[in-house]
Amino acid sequence: MRIVSLLPAATDIVADLGLACDLVGRTHECDWPPAEIASVPVVTRAEFAADELSSREISEAVGGAAHSGSSLYTLDSEALGALAPDVLLTQDLCDVCAVSYEAVSRAVRVMDAGPRVLSLEPKTLDDVLDCLVTVGDLLGVRERAERRRTALRGRLDEVRRLTRGRARPRVVAVEWLDPLWPAGHWVPEQITAAGGEPLLAEPGEHTGPMTWEAVREARPDVVLLLPCGFPPERTLAETGLLTALPGWYELPAVRAGEVWVLDGPAYFNRPGPRVVRGAEVLAHVLHGVRAGDPVTGAEARRLG
Repeated sequence: MRIVSLLPAATDIVADLGLACDLVGRTHECDWPPAEIASVPVVTRAEFAADELSSREISEAVGGAAHSGSSLYTLDSEALGALAPDVLLTQDLCDVCAVSYEAVSRAVRVMDAGPRVLSLEPKTLDDVLDCLVTVGDLLGVRERAERRRTALRGRLDEVRRLTRGRARPRVVAVEWLDPLWPAGHWVPEQITAAGGEPLLAEPGEHTGPMTWEAVREARPDVVLLLPCGFPPERTLAETGLLTALPGWYELPAVRAGEVWVLDGPAYFNRPGPRVVRGAEVLAHVLHGVRAGDPVTGAEARRLG
């Protein structure tokens, strides 16, 4: 089967199901697992160079209200057609996170033989894990996908077991630094599973910008920095946006040394199987307990 993934999380799912060898096309942002997808042709490009822009400039480039802007990526329809995919995996949840569904639909309409198109739109942890089975069913490996879902749910249950009965720190998760944006969708559930109390966003919520005053008034015990699409090094380079805010050093989380820089793209921004590892990382961050493999400095590090 010839698969083109137009969503990094979908690429994660395909690889998790052991079908990376069937990928014939991907986005420029698909980066996991690196060894297995490095040679897969790229059929998209960004409309601007994010590495050359600040967080505020990126936000303005996407229309000032991220998650609702126009399409930010160009799809190479000619290259896509030449790949002749049997299956096209995409999404209609966020134009900032991947090629818009409208652009994909236009490209498919002009192809000689249209592929089967599957749009993934998970908003909660259960949705994310169910996507494994949805994709696995389409790709002919439903039983394998169900086993993987069961295994991932078991890991989440273990995280909950390890953190059960502990004091629950109040947590603000920041998905964008300028403007400030709380992490919604599945992230509040990751925090809850890891024994924390999420603030400023509800499970499954499609969030909007928040004021700095809202953060100050929330008085979080822990602040998680996991900007969408930013590796930890980029996040660390922009933490001055936060430390310059009035009252930053008065936050309980800052005073306690509980501000953490996390790998957002790997474990929190993308609705793929690795969100379970994100919950395991948070168990370490919030309670110092080990769930799964030891947490590395690349996965979570204190700011300071």
